[in-house]
Amino acid sequence: MSIASELKIVFTGPMGAGKTTAITAVSDFPPVSTEMQNNDQQSFAKESTTVALDLGQIGLADGTVVRLYGTPGQERFSFMWEIVGRGSMGVILLLDGTSPTVLADLKTYAEVFRRIAPDQPFVVGVGRTRPDDYTQIDACMRVIESMQFSAPVFSVDVRKREDVLLLIETLLATLEVSQPEFAT
Repeated sequence: MSIASELKIVFTGPMGAGKTTAITAVSDFPPVSTEMQNNDQQSFAKESTTVALDLGQIGLADGTVVRLYGTPGQERFSFMWEIVGRGSMGVILLLDGTSPTVLADLKTYAEVFRRIAPDQPFVVGVGRTRPDDYTQIDACMRVIESMQFSAPVFSVDVRKREDVLLLIETLLATLEVSQPEFAT
């Protein structure tokens, strides 16, 4: 990453997919978060939800700073998706593999972020899947293929630093291949 000394990666996905948790798992400092009390307990039973963004960062061995931005997951805050997405080098889409809307969520977020920056790398992490069950991973790959773009899809546990780092490293490797000026 010799040209850029600072990169921006966006974590997005529906409410409860693990964006805040993932950023917390890898950030070099406690992330800045705009968590507020969740007033929509009927849609998703969790105490708090992101209403603007999360911000963390990690430093790479070559001195590059990777800023990690998390979007709010609720559609009523979708105006923030474009604001946060602008200027990013790539997107990590997190999905809840147990959600009945996982494939619709994939399509919605992929369409929005492919519109915001159609050439940026895209990586998908599907959480809450059994390690030996690739049903959701295969289904997500078929949806991506039907949308006529390419993105790696991984089964992840966003609480595990190594799983989140795999998503980030894959995104950075994809960036280096697609934009050689960012190669070391």
